[in-house]
Amino acid sequence: MFEIKKICCIGAGYVGGPTCSVIAQMCPNIKVTVVDVNEARINAWNSDTLPIYEPGLKEVVESCRGRNLFFSTSIDDAIREADLVFISVLSNPEFLAEGTAIKDLKNPDRVLIGGDDSSEGQKAVRALCAVYEHWVPKEKIITTNTWSSELSKLAANAFLAQRISSINSISALCEATGADVEEVARAIGTDQRIGNKFLKASVGFGGSCFQKDVLNLVYLCEALNLPEVARYWQQVIDMNDYQRRRFASRIIDSLFNTVADKKIAILGFAFKKDTGDTRESSSIYISKYLMDEGAKLHIYDPKVPKEQIILDLSHPGVSEDNQVSRLVTISKDPYEACDGAHALVICTEWDMFKELDYERIHKKMLKPAFIFDGRRVLDDLHNELQVIGFQIETIGKKVSAKRIPFASSCEIPKFSLQDPPVKKPRV
Repeated sequence: MFEIKKICCIGAGYVGGPTCSVIAQMCPNIKVTVVDVNEARINAWNSDTLPIYEPGLKEVVESCRGRNLFFSTSIDDAIREADLVFISVLSNPEFLAEGTAIKDLKNPDRVLIGGDDSSEGQKAVRALCAVYEHWVPKEKIITTNTWSSELSKLAANAFLAQRISSINSISALCEATGADVEEVARAIGTDQRIGNKFLKASVGFGGSCFQKDVLNLVYLCEALNLPEVARYWQQVIDMNDYQRRRFASRIIDSLFNTVADKKIAILGFAFKKDTGDTRESSSIYISKYLMDEGAKLHIYDPKVPKEQIILDLSHPGVSEDNQVSRLVTISKDPYEACDGAHALVICTEWDMFKELDYERIHKKMLKPAFIFDGRRVLDDLHNELQVIGFQIETIGKKVSAKRIPFASSCEIPKFSLQDPPVKKPRV
């Protein structure tokens, strides 16, 4: 059997970097070269400050970089030398969750490899299987044809996104009836046919994969003349958009139907904890809706650089003219962000937000002081926070006995970062 001794991976991003770093660590006899046209990104991979944050990644990279793991901009040379090129030879979709990517790579639920039925295709499949067999049990390596492999990737993310949109739809019903979506999720999650994974109500899913893969599925169905199937999966995206707009409307309505010139602290900008990735983050959408209403945002995230936050909010589909420079301040810590604020909004479930000194925060906030918990991270602190004096609003539950009833009076339009910006007429 053909033995792979040199691998080239094109793309040093959130997938290529961690995946090939783990392959290099687990296969010390294979030379792994990760290439990218972005010289600054490659320089970062070769430095002490990696371009992405992922728990455990730094240790993996440092254990084999310069030995059998290399990062380079010499794309043509790496391709010529390689026995296998990730991206162009086989279908080997990743099923990584950011924040746990290293653990997922070292102990995967499965590895999926798709290839052509030709002799060359099957030879390549067997060769890649041999690479993964260095650390993955054979029974966890699934081989299929190329179409099955690619559709499995889209379907997996679509099913996960669907579960999030499903529980988020129930969260709206819970708020209207007095039920608690966490209790509902726990009750249905004990049914073995359903299971308890991905039943966490929130302000909406983000990241690079879920929306992209669901929309790819929608496009594919439309192209293949399956409009009913396309509409079904489009509803997963529509519900996610609705949840974001609903949460933003709730903030505005609770703050007496206006946030103009009011300081609002946004805690968390990454799309989820334990990553610095902001792609399709719900924080971007919430910030956009609040900026459109004239709110002054003070944003803090422990892992997202100031430059990235400004870049995301300066996207033509998010803001216009000098909106960001006028309305957005990046804070160095959560206490600074909350100082003098009318409300604090938790958009990312960083563990540190559970451990803040909320009595100190309340003293420095304007009254009445509001907490909008878009991630249900403060559930265990509700009684304590109410004693301090906070008005608490959270996803899928009525918290305060004197809770301001939520019936949206402001219509927030849909928007997508994928759409061209809509030009507003100047008055």
